[in-house]
Amino acid sequence: MTLLAGTQGASGTRAGRRASRPVALYTAASAVAALMAVPLVFLLIEAAGAGAGELRSLIFRPLTWSLLWNTVRLSAVVTVACAVIGTAAAWCVERTDLPGHRVWAVLVVIPLAIPDFVVSFGWNSLWTWAHGFTGAVIVMTLAVYPLVYLPVAASLRGADPSQEEVARSLGVGRVRTFTRITLGQAKGAIGGGCLLVALVLLAEFGAFEILGYQTFTTEIFTEFHGYSFAASCALSLVLVLLSLLVLAGEATLRGSGRGGRVARTGPMTQRITPPQRLGRLRWPVLALFAALVVLALGIPVASALYWMAAGLPPALSGGANVSLLNAAAHTAGYGGAAGVLATVLAFPVALLAVRQSGRARHFLEGSTYLVLGMPGVVVAFALSYFTERYLAGFGYGTAALLVGCYAIMFFPLALVGVKASLARAPVSLDEVARSLGQRRLAVLFRVTARLAGPGLVAAFCLVFLSVVTELTATLLLIPTGTQTLATQFWSYETNLSYSQAAPFALVMMVVAAVPSYLLGRFFQRPAVTRG
Repeated sequence: MTLLAGTQGASGTRAGRRASRPVALYTAASAVAALMAVPLVFLLIEAAGAGAGELRSLIFRPLTWSLLWNTVRLSAVVTVACAVIGTAAAWCVERTDLPGHRVWAVLVVIPLAIPDFVVSFGWNSLWTWAHGFTGAVIVMTLAVYPLVYLPVAASLRGADPSQEEVARSLGVGRVRTFTRITLGQAKGAIGGGCLLVALVLLAEFGAFEILGYQTFTTEIFTEFHGYSFAASCALSLVLVLLSLLVLAGEATLRGSGRGGRVARTGPMTQRITPPQRLGRLRWPVLALFAALVVLALGIPVASALYWMAAGLPPALSGGANVSLLNAAAHTAGYGGAAGVLATVLAFPVALLAVRQSGRARHFLEGSTYLVLGMPGVVVAFALSYFTERYLAGFGYGTAALLVGCYAIMFFPLALVGVKASLARAPVSLDEVARSLGQRRLAVLFRVTARLAGPGLVAAFCLVFLSVVTELTATLLLIPTGTQTLATQFWSYETNLSYSQAAPFALVMMVVAAVPSYLLGRFFQRPAVTRG
């Protein structure tokens, strides 16, 4: 009888859980997941409509192989270079007695906030040799190496030094200890950073267009403006496949256990790591850090200032000032609207991921990350072609379509911020509010949303800053007669009006440098004692 009662009680509990499953939350999350899948589904439908024969002829042609070779070799070289530079810089800042390590921790991060096309403008406008493959390697390495530096620095700061101490006590040399233990602990961070670098390279357009380096994004943009929609669709499918292969490869390495883990010998303890002495290498290392900052940060800033000074009267005339103000206003408006929309869309998915379990929850959350494998040019192309073909042009060239494109592109950024904040919000407070007679919707707004406030703000800021420096999708979808900071800069740059383009580049750098400085301050918090 007792066992039967217990079984009935357990069955009743499970039935109650099924009955209390938040249907509205699952419905909202499903709608968001469907929205995120629209560009990819549309490309697949268009590919099927074009016919296998035509699609095959467009994909398997010499141009595609040339684009593939350009993209793969550039991605390989830049990713390796970023891994070396980012890891070495992180180790020097976090594990050595590098003089002024707090200042360097900020300076090496700020270049991440400068748009890649602004970096390429800085180099290409000053030196003609910074062109083609060589220029692309230099510019992209200097622009995105912080994507490796940041996670590696965090990993080194959190790693337990006892494994290195054991290796050294067993007679293992410093070099072998570094390669086998230190780098082994940071493998996951290095892999994650390299994944981000590869995805950025696949999605980049402006920098390659300025440098005259042909990739899938530049050709898709050209084909779209030439109304070769079938060719654009075929190349977009290849680019999406490359991005998904990169994501799958990184996930496989991480899942196989070869990604490296940070382990501690004592739970909830923070070992203090004494810094390693650079000794005679101190000044050479300082010189290398100075050279890195000058190349990655100094040249774009100096180039903008130089061209502003060279064309001071026209650059600062009344017309240019009005254009700058209007572009800044449109940029802020689009960024604010996209930030709000992406954060609102991310909330139900994040809440479902944190508060629920099961296959449906994993599927819905995971499907929203597929947009990471779709560069901005592909998302914009899919949305614009969809409105032209199936909606008779309704919504095309409107601010609503552009803001929607931004929200889809940068949705994963919003989801990460909201999810992290909701994970820290105690469920017990929601339960207390429910026990006091509050409706579920009231609890959502009065308790859950307030607890997640910091994460919501962070998600908004991430999307806003991404919109400020976005170029490719904006060029395709921006309403007629309006400009953003990025598109107005692009308009002047393509006409070789460098003095007019420089103020827009400088404003974008100033706006983006503020959060980068704060990010650098956050990551510079020392976990080691300094001599």
